[in-house]
Amino acid sequence: MDVCEFLKSSYTAYHAAEHAAAMCDKAGFVRLREQDIWRLEGGKGYYVVRGGSIVAFRYAKGGKFRIVASHTDSPCLKLKENAACFDGTHCRLNAEGYGGGLWYTFFDRPLALAGRVIREKGDALTAELFTSDFRIVLPSLAIHQNREANEKFAVNLQTELALAALNETSVSDMVGPYSAYDLFLVPAEEPFSSGANGEFLTSPRLDDLLGVYTSVASLLAAEPSSDTLVAACFEAEEIGSGTQSGAGSDLLRNILSRISNAQKRSLEEELAAYSSSLVFSLDNAHAVHPNHPEKSDPTNRVVLGGGVVLKAHAGGAYTTDGWTSAIARKIFSGAGVKVQTFYNRSDAKSGSTLGAISMRAVSIPSVDLGIAQLAMHSAVETAAWSDIKELERALAAFYQAEIEVAGNEIIVK
Repeated sequence: MDVCEFLKSSYTAYHAAEHAAAMCDKAGFVRLREQDIWRLEGGKGYYVVRGGSIVAFRYAKGGKFRIVASHTDSPCLKLKENAACFDGTHCRLNAEGYGGGLWYTFFDRPLALAGRVIREKGDALTAELFTSDFRIVLPSLAIHQNREANEKFAVNLQTELALAALNETSVSDMVGPYSAYDLFLVPAEEPFSSGANGEFLTSPRLDDLLGVYTSVASLLAAEPSSDTLVAACFEAEEIGSGTQSGAGSDLLRNILSRISNAQKRSLEEELAAYSSSLVFSLDNAHAVHPNHPEKSDPTNRVVLGGGVVLKAHAGGAYTTDGWTSAIARKIFSGAGVKVQTFYNRSDAKSGSTLGAISMRAVSIPSVDLGIAQLAMHSAVETAAWSDIKELERALAAFYQAEIEVAGNEIIVK
């Protein structure tokens, strides 16, 4: 599966986790269940899926952890229960915002109904992925009836409902019998190259499926190491990571502890391994918008095609500090990876990502990394193909690097 196919088919976090799992299966990784007792073998690959999250790793019998963390979800519209509304003519779908979407971009474009459906099979309940073979539209009000639309346009997601049918249609008519569901309306455009020379990738969900795909692909391509190499892809980043399988949960900590247990480590040895490990928190950054350059920091602005991006913030929204920045730059320098630095304007509210949240569950030195993109949280976003290649090289270098803590020095080879 290449990056475009992954973007095209990973409509929701549940889809992204299962497609990443399929990549792992193809590479010979073994699926583990949290309720089982694990028997891990040195040099082998494993993965765990919880909800819309997946954590994959190449197990080593000793050493530290090198972790790349990303998120599987993107802003969209989530269906409520009893979602179908019939007014005698039109069936519409009652949904609420999932994450901070740029909602006006969701109007008048094809949306798919996708997610997971819980079905009864005898005494058992089972979750199935669902993607509609039909498309749904969130229609705009015509300019003739909304003369101020081009001057001001505020989206009310309670009153602006997606048009589903011209007759009374229930959710079960659309998806089949169910006990419950987690269903979303998501942009359904296919990825495409844009620009006069095809230099841009334009697609829904670049934030952060580019991070998910490149981290998993890089892990699968990595050679076994003396350290355990991890790609941790979490759901729910767009809504604060506070779910049972988000970055704020016990998922990563439990997996690392079970790996340490398989390594026959004491608690003291496990904590020592964490302190000398490293996390790359992988999420995209705002490129300088060519039409609005004033929105970017004057001395730390990043551009499409400029290489990977190190992100930092005085308030801790991003986890990069002097040490972790220096380590990352040392790794990238040795691999010839282009690097640029992102800060928000000091008079603008900073976004955040999952690195700081996941580190509350397990504290490991971390750097926030990504590539530059335009139109973040839009229904369709844009990045540069060359930056994706730089990110792949950066992650490959990270997974093959040797990092040692020696007193007050950190040795990077």
